[in-house]
Amino acid sequence: MPIIEVKNLVKQYKIIEKQDGLLGYFKNLIKPQYKKIIAVNNINFEIKEGELVGYIGENGAGKSTTIKMLTGLLTPTSGKIVVNGLIPNEKRIQNNKNIGAVFGQKTQLWWDLPVIESFRLIKKIFKIPENEYRKNLKRFTEILDLEDLLDKQVKNLSLGQKMRCEIAATFLHNPKIVYLDEPTIGLDVFVKENIRKFIKEINKEKKTTVILTTHDLKDIEDVCDRIILLDRGQIIYDGEKQKFKDIYGKYTLAEIIVSSKNLSVKDKLQSNVFEIIEENEKEMKIKFKHDETTIVKIMNDISEYCVIEDIHMRESELEDILKEIYKGAYKNGANNDSIRKNAIKKI
Repeated sequence: MPIIEVKNLVKQYKIIEKQDGLLGYFKNLIKPQYKKIIAVNNINFEIKEGELVGYIGENGAGKSTTIKMLTGLLTPTSGKIVVNGLIPNEKRIQNNKNIGAVFGQKTQLWWDLPVIESFRLIKKIFKIPENEYRKNLKRFTEILDLEDLLDKQVKNLSLGQKMRCEIAATFLHNPKIVYLDEPTIGLDVFVKENIRKFIKEINKEKKTTVILTTHDLKDIEDVCDRIILLDRGQIIYDGEKQKFKDIYGKYTLAEIIVSSKNLSVKDKLQSNVFEIIEENEKEMKIKFKHDETTIVKIMNDISEYCVIEDIHMRESELEDILKEIYKGAYKNGANNDSIRKNAIKKI
């Protein structure tokens, strides 16, 4: 049985359609005209206990709106949500006992108190048993390196320090489900690595279900096993991360270091099997489908126009693939609407 079940979920907003000028201002004031915005459009998915799910999409895709409905902060316009046997917006208090959430830069810690006092308050709020609290505090302090932060006031912490404490606070009461909405935004690479490591370890140890929304696709690469890809309020992919990469990551990327180049190779060399995506005097970046050509053939073509000094290759990463999907590249130049309807289905 899934721990999260979403069926035909819709969230619709009504906003005032503003009119220009002074006359428009008074019209809006006296008799405003409204228009409907569909943030989430009839989506369906199920998540099993212990899954690590990346819930991703462009700005305005509907990610945060979905998370707020799952936590009970928003009421759906229509459809059904069941989280651990509860309807979140109807049973908010009971639901909150079983979940943890981080929403970007919004804090759940008390600004003027030392971090440890915030943790003690969370212990009382969630009625965490003393032995469980001490065990979790010791474990989280070790993994997230909190030892020197516990006695500091929250307002005196750096962004990275505060986020590490936020993550610890979120998992302190052993929630069954944790929603992480942009948990690494603005953080340096070392803090991000610590947080990713922590999430994976707690998931492995306690089978905590984690739903992660982020624009940093390295988070998804390192943490998640499954991707739900959202666009304009609709799910356009739901499946395993590796399957997604295997099917849609057909491109290989190569960076070629060159010399003796006095013209634009891209202008001179037209090819149906590879594309020069960046070019300057000293290097070129190309992409090609490894089932259609080889790097040796490409180098032979390019070497007619310059001297190749070195080459570095890598497979497409998640970020590269998503860029191509939004550009419609996998339908031979089809637009995004065609992609939404045809190109990507649940596997």
